[in-house]
Amino acid sequence: MTTPYSPVPELNLLKEFQDEFGYEDFADGFGLTQYGDLSGLVAGWSDDPAFTGRLVPFAQATAGGSFYALWRLDDRTDPATLPVVVFGDEGGQHVVARDLRELFQLLGFDTEISVDWDDAYFYRPEDQPDSAHHDEYATWLDRHFGLAVTEEPDAVLAAARKELGQRFADWAEPYLS
Repeated sequence: MTTPYSPVPELNLLKEFQDEFGYEDFADGFGLTQYGDLSGLVAGWSDDPAFTGRLVPFAQATAGGSFYALWRLDDRTDPATLPVVVFGDEGGQHVVARDLRELFQLLGFDTEISVDWDDAYFYRPEDQPDSAHHDEYATWLDRHFGLAVTEEPDAVLAAARKELGQRFADWAEPYLS
């Protein structure tokens, strides 16, 4: 029996999918990385244990080095229900999804997230081709979670920001220079 990728069953399913179809081959710029690797947070944001202890990096968000992390905003027992935040390779940190399933829907939009100090957003040119295994990912998402890929990433981002954006900003601010 192999060791699971993480303590999060949903991420383990995605890791199995990624192992079969390839890193960055089903969602542009996305790939699961070492679960819980804090090196990016420590290098670019803060090494304060009160900060790093509440964040769990798990995936590359862009080929340029932005990454996703789960935010332990409370003591809930199901980590798949934790909000997902993005840390930009050129700065900025934002809540992008209220839970992993929303992130999975965003990944189906199949373009890299853009992150700056003031915003995180998805822009996909009409002529951008799908990733090599986008269709397989859409099928996987439906089969495992009964979800469709989103065609409206702005709506998903807006809902996450409205519910958790200010709370995350207020929490993170004391740790960030």
